This record gives sequence, C-alpha cells and structure tokens, in this order.
Amino acid sequence: MTTTQNSKGALQGVRILDMATVLAAPVGATLCADHGAEVVKLELPDGSDALRGLQPVKDGSPLWWKVANRGKKGITLDVRKPEGREIFLEMIAGFDVLIENFRTGTLDNWGLDIETLHAQNPRLIVVRLTGFGQTGPYSQRPGYARIFEAMSGFTNLTGEKGGTPLHSNYPIGDYVAGLFCAFSVAMEVARLRGDPCLAGTEVDLSATEALFRLLDPLAVEYEQLDYVRGPEGNCASYTAPSNMYRTRDGRSLSLVASSNPIFARLCEAMGQPHLARDSRFSTNPARVKHLATLDKIIADWFGEHDMVDVVQALEAAQIPFSKTNSIVDILQDPHFQARGAVLRLPDPDYGSVPGPCIVPRVAGQVLEAPTAGPEPGQHNAEIYGRLGIAPQRLEQLRALGVV
Repeated sequence: MTTTQNSKGALQGVRILDMATVLAAPVGATLCADHGAEVVKLELPDGSDALRGLQPVKDGSPLWWKVANRGKKGITLDVRKPEGREIFLEMIAGFDVLIENFRTGTLDNWGLDIETLHAQNPRLIVVRLTGFGQTGPYSQRPGYARIFEAMSGFTNLTGEKGGTPLHSNYPIGDYVAGLFCAFSVAMEVARLRGDPCLAGTEVDLSATEALFRLLDPLAVEYEQLDYVRGPEGNCASYTAPSNMYRTRDGRSLSLVASSNPIFARLCEAMGQPHLARDSRFSTNPARVKHLATLDKIIADWFGEHDMVDVVQALEAAQIPFSKTNSIVDILQDPHFQARGAVLRLPDPDYGSVPGPCIVPRVAGQVLEAPTAGPEPGQHNAEIYGRLGIAPQRLEQLRALGVV
C-alpha cells in the first residue's frame, strides 16, 4: 500500500534563474517550479514583459502572467547596465540553470557570453530557447508561436480540406517548446547529478524543431509514398472513423473508433453490425480509403438521435468520445472535479486564482499548490540580500534604474 506524503518534488534543490520573456521559455521554468525547483524570475525594472499586456487583463492586473509564472520569486535587474551586469555575474554563481530566449547573440553583446558565464559558474546549465536555433540562416529572425507552428508544418495539418490552414486560438507552439525546455533542464540536471566533476553545458533549443519533433511520420510518408499530409477538417488521413459528429438536437461530439474491435462495437451500437464485416470497412486502411461513404453512414446515425441517446449508446459500447468542452464544461465536469484538476494559486490581488493541476502525478506524493506569478521585483530584498546587498544600496540601485 502506497503512503501519501507531502513532497517538495523531484527538482528540489535545483535553482533556476529565468530571465526569459513572454511565454515559451518561462513556461518551461514554471513546469520545473511545479516539481520543486526554486525559480527566480528576472525582469527589467519597468516590468515591461509583453506577457503582462496579453489578454486576459483585469483592471491592469495580468491574469495570464499570474498563472504562467506561478511558483516563482520575482526580481528586477537591468543586465545591460554595468552595475546590473556585475550583480548578475555574482548572482549566477549560485544558480544551477539559466534560461533565456533572447535573439541569438544578444547575451554575448551584453558581455554575458557562455565563456564569461562558465567562468563564474563552471557547472551552469544554460538553456537557450529561440525560434529557430543558435545556428542556420534563420537564427537571427524574430519569432512567435504562430510562426513556429506554420514553419514546422504543424499548421498545415489544420483547417478544412482544400481550404486555408488554420491557427488555433492558443499559442500551442509556445507550450510545446516550454515542455521541451523543462525536459532539457531535467535531462541536464540528471547528467550533472551523476558526476560532480562534469562541467555545465549550453542547450540549443529551437521552438520550431520542438514542434517538428512531434510530426514523426510526415517525412517518411513523403519519401516512401510521395504523400504530403494536409488539412482534412475534423477527419484524419491516417485513421477512421475519427470525426466530429452532430446529433439531432444540434450537439457536437468527437468520436474515434479506429481499431477493429472498437469499430465493431460502434457498428453494434448503431444497429448495423454488418458494417464491421464489409470489406470496405473491415480494416483501418480500407476504412480510410472509403472514408466518405463510412462517414456519411455514421453522420446519418448521429443526426437521427438526440445527444442523450447517442451518449448512452456510446458509453454502453465503450466507444471513445467526448463533447468539445469549454472551460465552463471543464470546471463543472465531475471527473475533473474528482481529480482536483484545477488548483487554487494563492494570490495577493484576488486571494487565489485558478490554474491547471501539476502534471504528472507521482504515487505517494502530494505537491503544494504554487503561488501566483510575482509582481516585478517582489523578492528583490530576499534574493539580493543573499548576495549581501544592503537595503540602502538596493535603494540606490533602484534610483539608478538598475533594479
């Protein structure tokens, strides 16, 4: 029997300095904070990080910032100023990881090149998350999530067949890159923990390559089959049936019945068991080939029944399906509620704000809910106090615009 106990997380003891802006790299640092790392968020003294201005904003309070930068301590520092650079180099000696996402060469131009950083801290892990990587003809280009998504081939898979590819109303490219950022930190921390004599390293993480890494079959199916995958609406070119179907009372359900046993159960549920034995539909390749015919049969069945009856039939047959949840649906869903999928993050402005749960869960361990993202310079006194910077000196630095 597993005993549940409070845990600080697998990354307890790891110190991360997050000087990245906006979303992708900061999310990577946040995921590390979820699992116990001490993450210090470094901003410019004017608090001008663009994420503070992205919607949703309420009465000037940046709600996205609060949840995306949860669990971090906040400091301000302008490393472009000589005094700021000096403080940064002193401070970096006490961190295990530095995460940055400036355009390639920016830190070098500020006198914070990798040689200088490693002279201060030989075991420092430096994760550089950029749109296109540290090398190559596009390395100096600016980039945002939609640019990564389009360039990687990801966006070319969405939209209606024959129509214009569509972006999602969410920067999924940033979050995919953030996942790879957290993976990079965990990977390099594990490497260094295994040998105290090993030196730190520099991680070159391209957000475009992170998205492309998810698209395993695209290159091989083009090389071997001369097939270029593109938008298929809500259908899929690799499996069938898989689509969004509309019931008689106007409700939409996403359904996947691509394996032969599940498809056979779907045919039973629709009262048409003979379809599973039809040579046009008896295997997945055959179903994909005859998708238009099969899809009309399924769509017609959905259209003849109200959602409550469709749901009852699909559940009884154990068919994978779901309605397309809005956030209201998620908050009211008994499964999400039973799992505690929404955390309350302590916040000075609102008491607490909701955010997604910590992922993954580890048997026998319970992690504390992180606090909401910090205000600019909220922890200056604490972090700079560790360096021996007295309050009077800190006030002088603030007057100079250094912190």
